[in-house]
Amino acid sequence: MARSFRVGNTVISRDGPGCFVVAEIGHNHQGSLEKAKELFRRAKECGVNAVKLQKRDNRSLYTGDIYNMPYNHENSFGPTYGAHREALEFGYDEYTELKRYSGELGLTMFATAFDFASADFLAKLEMPAYKTASGDLKNTPLLRHIAEIGRPVFVSTGGGTMEDVQRAYDTIMPVNSQLCLLQCTASYPVEAEEMNLRVVTTYKKRFPGIVVGLSDHQNGIAMAVVAYALGARVIEKHFTLNRAWKGTDHAFSLEPIGMRKMVRDLRRTEAALGDGVKRIYQSEEKPLFKMAKKLVAARSLPVGHVLTREDIAIKSPNDGLPPYEIEQVIGKVTIRLLDEDQTISFDDLREDR
Repeated sequence: MARSFRVGNTVISRDGPGCFVVAEIGHNHQGSLEKAKELFRRAKECGVNAVKLQKRDNRSLYTGDIYNMPYNHENSFGPTYGAHREALEFGYDEYTELKRYSGELGLTMFATAFDFASADFLAKLEMPAYKTASGDLKNTPLLRHIAEIGRPVFVSTGGGTMEDVQRAYDTIMPVNSQLCLLQCTASYPVEAEEMNLRVVTTYKKRFPGIVVGLSDHQNGIAMAVVAYALGARVIEKHFTLNRAWKGTDHAFSLEPIGMRKMVRDLRRTEAALGDGVKRIYQSEEKPLFKMAKKLVAARSLPVGHVLTREDIAIKSPNDGLPPYEIEQVIGKVTIRLLDEDQTISFDDLREDR
């Protein structure tokens, strides 16, 4: 089983500290190559690892009825659903240019394949990875076909039961172990109450050999950080330049300021989780000098005095015996005069004999 795999220049590890952040462009480019390039550039500025598009072969994907269905509303790019989808679709030349441009930016680019023809189209472009949408969780022929291409596969699991997820896993793994299961709720946007982020933990336990992640359709940025803390090492988030733009995905996508903050918080979380070894940091020394305490004389104590609890005070600063040593001090005898508030040291004491 592949506990890690490489996508572009990034190694994604099941248990590693890093988080692979994908800006889902989808069709937020509105069919414009220049707008897609701007989305790529702005996503790079936000610190993401990858950008992702969506590829559909509309004629083979949809029945004639839905392809020719009237589609006239505020988010439509054509009079029928087929015309709308075709207006948003990039062809070989656009994909070739965007692949070149993403490489120039130092970004990884890949895409969701919604059908067999689209998977083959992306294979000709030598995409470094493939995504399957939640709607194809039960589409085992397509899952197997994409797995056979031999590149890492990210599988969204929205709208499915554990039985459906297990079936997809069993379909892909014998062919290609470079698998990432993405917890997902196929609502746009999803309410926090339906994100069920603990499924990330469930996947980690049930599928111990693979990478787990989150495809996040929530409006905010906080849930991605929670998912990372639970073990998600891939975060996919929809990205736009303007949430008011025409199109169904813009309203729940992150604008650059939101994406930048989410990436910032994810990177901080990577560092903040640490290695689990409890230690003292140099940065704590100065604050603790004033806050922590030591053992001092509660009053002036003569030579030869047997110390009692009443003779000892616990005060700051922290430059003497720590309070947990108090039982080792009580009952010992002073060998020199101790003034009030003077630090008590073992060098000042002897056993009471």
